[in-house]
Amino acid sequence: MIRTPLRPLAQILEARRLGENPDAIERENIRQRHEDMRDRARSRAEGRLLVLGLFFACAFMAVGGRMATLAATEPSEPRANASGSSIVAQRADIVDRQGRILATNLETFSLYAVPPDMIEPEHAATELARIFPELEKEKLLNSFTGKKKFLWVRKTLSPEQKQAVHDIGEPGLLFGPREMRLYPNGRLAAHVMGGTTFGREGVQAAEVVGVAGIERLYDKELRSLANDGQALELALDLTVQAAAERVLYGGMKLMNAKGAASILLDVHTGEIVSMVSLPDFDPNDRPRPLVEGNASDSPLFNRVVQGVYELGSTYKIFAAAQAMELGLANPDTVFHTRGPLRWGKHKIRDFRNYGNELSLTKIIVKSSNIGTARVAQQIGTERQKDFLGRLGLLQATPVELTEASGGKPLLPKNWSELSTMTISYGHGISATPMHLAAAYAAIANGGTVVKPTLLKQDGPQNGERVMSAAVAAASRTMLRKVVTEGTASFGEVSGYAVGGKTGTADKPKEQGGGYYEDKVIATFASIFPAHDPKYVLVVTLDEPVETSGEEPRRTAGWTAVPVAAEMIRRVAPLLGMRPEIEPTPLADITLTSN
Repeated sequence: MIRTPLRPLAQILEARRLGENPDAIERENIRQRHEDMRDRARSRAEGRLLVLGLFFACAFMAVGGRMATLAATEPSEPRANASGSSIVAQRADIVDRQGRILATNLETFSLYAVPPDMIEPEHAATELARIFPELEKEKLLNSFTGKKKFLWVRKTLSPEQKQAVHDIGEPGLLFGPREMRLYPNGRLAAHVMGGTTFGREGVQAAEVVGVAGIERLYDKELRSLANDGQALELALDLTVQAAAERVLYGGMKLMNAKGAASILLDVHTGEIVSMVSLPDFDPNDRPRPLVEGNASDSPLFNRVVQGVYELGSTYKIFAAAQAMELGLANPDTVFHTRGPLRWGKHKIRDFRNYGNELSLTKIIVKSSNIGTARVAQQIGTERQKDFLGRLGLLQATPVELTEASGGKPLLPKNWSELSTMTISYGHGISATPMHLAAAYAAIANGGTVVKPTLLKQDGPQNGERVMSAAVAAASRTMLRKVVTEGTASFGEVSGYAVGGKTGTADKPKEQGGGYYEDKVIATFASIFPAHDPKYVLVVTLDEPVETSGEEPRRTAGWTAVPVAAEMIRRVAPLLGMRPEIEPTPLADITLTSN
């Protein structure tokens, strides 16, 4: 920048030549300099004012446009949603193995109120309380006349309810479209489905999320847009499930049981064709969890995968199978059964006196605790633990239910020789009916472990082999004789050659301190047909008591077995199984030459 001197020499010399005052030149230059500075400052200020004016004009235009947009839309509940996120309401269907709907979506409406727009809030509150008995008129009126600008009234409406609200004629009551989850079969397979609830909500849509069961485990897959709405196909058979639930409910009532559970498992694929837990609930109106008392008293409690019980003598066949697999015994090997069997200060007794000795087969048929304990002594603790672990009886089952992870077996802290003996006949160890069904499937299918699954499979599983086919066949023969000659005689179903093992275990007290004297868990683990097994059925009754005789009877042979037999009688034809004559073993034949 070039500054002009206040007293230029040329102008001073010219002024002196003309006889003028040189100081006037300085004053004139100062005046001009100040005027230039003033003009530049004014120009800068005018420019800033112009920019600021444009900024305010743009801001007011943006605010005005946003207000116009809000005025043209329906009010929505304020939510802290991430920018750009949207509510995805669509959820894939769930179907059974035949493609029949178990869970689907239903288009419905929500009801919300905008109190500032209401004309007659008291009349609206009165009519809404009449249409929806669960709503209280006083609370509605307080909300309608308070400071709220938005209020949810009902999350879902039936068409009839929507019409009734519409007839009120209140402009402050508005409807929003949404989808809800519908279980068209009601209580059927409730514990498998689990249920859903609403996640993020707006007046135009609501997010449906799983809260329990398979709905929760496969929540992401069911909501994923990448699946293009493809249904989740389960292994359940709707007709078999319905028959099983009806029979089990009737059996629970006849046997005066507190609760009941059953599971029907394909022994080759591991598919769960039916799973029932009673009492149950309607997933369309899922009840709230219990906040006090015993969790097993809640209808939400899934006894099949969460009910960890001592399953009693159903474990005896595992000891027999392992003894044969190890070469310690064969079906005819004789064991001493004279009682009681003493171990330190403890005594092991049988339900009845079965004599001084029994063969391994008779030990299973008669259900001898003493005989099974002696077999377990020969097996030993470490080998027993290994075998039960390979059968999957020492860890939670991997079935596709969120609740299954909580059904971990209860094992002894110190697995002593005494524990080995009692565990051999199902005491001192607790597991779920699901564990038992999977373990029996290994015996039924020829000796390989299967993973129980709720998803439809393409073919048989090829799991780890835990026993030879010959040992599995011998074990199945023993189970068949339990029905034809032993404690499960009420389990005989003509044409289906049922085999199985009963188990009656005293029920432990909830607060510890021993067992109840008059409460039991009765279980019947069965396979059918025994000569060519296709399915395992486990039925468990909680605190049953059969009262048709002079004295109450609680053993599984009188309670769980008849219920299981009736269930097999009902579901076997639904599974496509025709009654057939059971093949009999041929007598020894001697070949001779002509």
